[in-house]
Amino acid sequence: MTDFKYLRLDGKIFTKEEIKKLIKEYNIKFIKLQFVDINGQVKNMSIPSEQIDKIINNEIMLDGSSIKGFRSIETSDMFFHPDLNSFQILPWREKNGINAARFICDIYNADGTPFEGCPRCNLKRVMQAAEKMGFSMNIGPEAEFFLFAKDKDGNVTTETQDCAGYYDVGPEDLGEDVRSDIVLTLQEMGFDIEASHHEVADGQHEIDFRYADILTAADNVTTFRIAVKAIAAKHNLHATFMPKPIFGINGSGMHCNVSLFKDGKNAFYDEKSEYQLSDIAKYSIGGMLKHVKSITAITNPVVNSYKRLVPGYEAPVYLAWSLANRSALLRVPAKRGISTRVELRSPDPACNPYLAFAAILEACLDGIRNQIDPPAPVESNIYKLTSKERKKQRIDSLPGSLADALEQMDKSLVAKAALGDHIFKEFMTAKKKEWDSFRTYVSKWELDKYLERY
Repeated sequence: MTDFKYLRLDGKIFTKEEIKKLIKEYNIKFIKLQFVDINGQVKNMSIPSEQIDKIINNEIMLDGSSIKGFRSIETSDMFFHPDLNSFQILPWREKNGINAARFICDIYNADGTPFEGCPRCNLKRVMQAAEKMGFSMNIGPEAEFFLFAKDKDGNVTTETQDCAGYYDVGPEDLGEDVRSDIVLTLQEMGFDIEASHHEVADGQHEIDFRYADILTAADNVTTFRIAVKAIAAKHNLHATFMPKPIFGINGSGMHCNVSLFKDGKNAFYDEKSEYQLSDIAKYSIGGMLKHVKSITAITNPVVNSYKRLVPGYEAPVYLAWSLANRSALLRVPAKRGISTRVELRSPDPACNPYLAFAAILEACLDGIRNQIDPPAPVESNIYKLTSKERKKQRIDSLPGSLADALEQMDKSLVAKAALGDHIFKEFMTAKKKEWDSFRTYVSKWELDKYLERY
């Protein structure tokens, strides 16, 4: 049996006949219809493969009232619309020669229209707005994660497998074999893996895959997170994309390498301009710098995200851009030509990639529409600047908490345009509840600090 590849190299959509042939050839008995809720959590319904005609003809229903942020019980009938090119065997589900596969789905209303609360449909909407301006966006995400041990009862701990550091090798890097297994599985699924390595913190890892259009990239991030967790579990480990699981060490980010294309060419590159960056690139940088505070709740959506976004742990905090300086929020890597891109360093892997990428794209588009010029690049180490020096250079900071980020988001037209009315409302409601739950919770830190003293 030959390896099954996820991505069609010819750019064509799988036909119904091809999918049926693959189901038979690979003894696929179950097909999982996957989608994400507004929090980016993957949901699925498992359907026997004999129902493939109903699946492809968009006849499988779901109850939207049971999904966070979807529909009320009065209007809950919704339908799966599978993306035929997302057909994928799940290697970790193979058992005794029986396989399972998946489709990534859009969610549609009963009247045949895209559901406005479907994050994937929403991203397509923002992509269409970009296309009307002549642009498409590519993103290369770099999602970091931790590998933690489990105790004798199978419960997750925060004990890491190793004490390795950046780019370390075995025997210090005990996660090397797990990473290799993850890489090989992803390659079997059609991922173009560019690199994998141990990150800065104990037990922290990174696997980089090739950039893609933002819809494919969002699909890939979702699949990546599922695969990493599944393969880690086979090694009796727990993989987490929680931004900051351990106090006192670096947290996990998801740097996003962003570029806009127009007429098949990289619109960020201009050989004759300063830094070889086009006006489109500069306006996009200007747009991201102007709006990043208002979209931070989307790119960094949980309370724990802001435990990472603090000075001293290599996390971007300060609103500036640079050509090489990694202390800035936005960095332009050295490569030019078709590889010209801007690295946004603040997002973390807990985000819903469909919403986060929509927000990043909308910020860039607003920068272009309004010709927002960025300030001069900052090449000095911003972490070493005093508050007075940062103020003199007009270097602002990211929100310091989820509450601050939500306040910025609530008054942002760009955030509302990126999410649409339905998702914006549901997202704000859910995140305000999350903050209130955290705000009123009495933590162990508080008990240790105050219980005996007062």
